[in-house]
Amino acid sequence: MKSNVGKTDKIIRIILGLVIIVLGIVIKSWWGIIGIILLITAFISWCPIYGICKISTCKVEETKEEVKEIKEEKEEKEE
Repeated sequence: MKSNVGKTDKIIRIILGLVIIVLGIVIKSWWGIIGIILLITAFISWCPIYGICKISTCKVEETKEEVKEIKEEKEEKEE
């Protein structure tokens, strides 16, 4: 599981998650669960929705595997 949640995204998720949890408790609503989900995705640095949409807010350099895949794709196109 590759990280797809960046530093700024994490901070936003933690703040919103805590606010939503508190509001869920105060108004006695199930919406607090959404806050828990935001906290979990922030702490594990991975969001399943981002994974499905192939979105990443991480500023991570390409891994060796990604570079290898890109080279292989270019070689296939050249053939």
